[in-house]
Amino acid sequence: MNHVVVAPDKFKGSLTAREVATHLAAGIAEVAPDVEVRLAPIADGGDGTLEAALSAGFRRVPVRAAGPTGRPLDTAYAERDGTAVVELADASGLRRLPDGPAPLTASSQGTGEVIRAALTAGCHTVVLGLGGSAGTDGGAGMVRALGARLVDEAGRPVGPGGAALARAAELDLSGLHPAVASTRFVLATDVDNPLLGPTGAAAVYGPQKGAAPADVAVLEAGLRRWAELVTRVVGRDLTGAPGAGAAGGVGFGALAVLGAEPRSGVEFLLDLLDVRTALSGARLAVTGEGSLDAQTLRGKAPAGLAAAARALGVPVVAVAGQVSVDRAVLRGAGVERAYPLTDLEPDLARCITQAGPLLRRLGARVAREWLL
Repeated sequence: MNHVVVAPDKFKGSLTAREVATHLAAGIAEVAPDVEVRLAPIADGGDGTLEAALSAGFRRVPVRAAGPTGRPLDTAYAERDGTAVVELADASGLRRLPDGPAPLTASSQGTGEVIRAALTAGCHTVVLGLGGSAGTDGGAGMVRALGARLVDEAGRPVGPGGAALARAAELDLSGLHPAVASTRFVLATDVDNPLLGPTGAAAVYGPQKGAAPADVAVLEAGLRRWAELVTRVVGRDLTGAPGAGAAGGVGFGALAVLGAEPRSGVEFLLDLLDVRTALSGARLAVTGEGSLDAQTLRGKAPAGLAAAARALGVPVVAVAGQVSVDRAVLRGAGVERAYPLTDLEPDLARCITQAGPLLRRLGARVAREWLL
């Protein structure tokens, strides 16, 4: 028992999970050089999922794909032993918008193009990390990129984005990539919203993507029409399935058309990335994310890591830019102590710009208090 596992999520807007882990490890090594530090950056299916897979030994496979507004961009999937990890946010995410929000027209087409590349390369399993999407198109763009045909009453292709779906009249899935039928698709997400209604994709997440109230109504109408066509073709209604509303409804498209199985994002990725193996026999696990708050405890990556470590009898501490959860609640979630950057630097702007050196100092502090 002489190793420590450093398994943080990203510090959004500041550092990737790998960078966070590297800075913490450097601080630990300064104080406890004889302790082995194992880096295991984690994610929950959203931003950072691709990078976490690459850090775990998957290989990067570059793909040129359409961004959320159609502009080509360079993205990739991660592959190991025939399993491809596709991060929706890296191809169709908010951070990939070139000119600001596009709630009515942003598409998941690029995500479908990345999946198509993985299928063509012979991958037998596709793990689709959902989160951070720029649009609300129900996965229509993704499905069309895989070979589906969606047209209006005049037989013309329906335009991209959720708003255009209201004009859809016919869906033809006969041209789907032939490997779809034999491929296992896994949805890595901790969002359990349905596709439609007051807790659905448009109502809950549309405003986060720049949709005004009138836009939400337009998107809801488009999703409803899309769902009617999909349900008619596949013969089952999955609009109310948990996770159908994830990533602007891409969850629905994957569940209904690709036959995907929904899995807890962090739970599935902990296994896929062999994090539990790294935790076995560890003296300590260090996790964290940019803001440790109530949302963290609702299925985010640090909470999943803490639960996994507790099950193995490994104590857990967390680091974060800021912490807004009291100590008793954290302990109930399996986190013995939280170390915010604001303990060292009260100015939040400086915490973001100087996160690396501050994390190194916190790593040293963790080592002094838990490893000596």
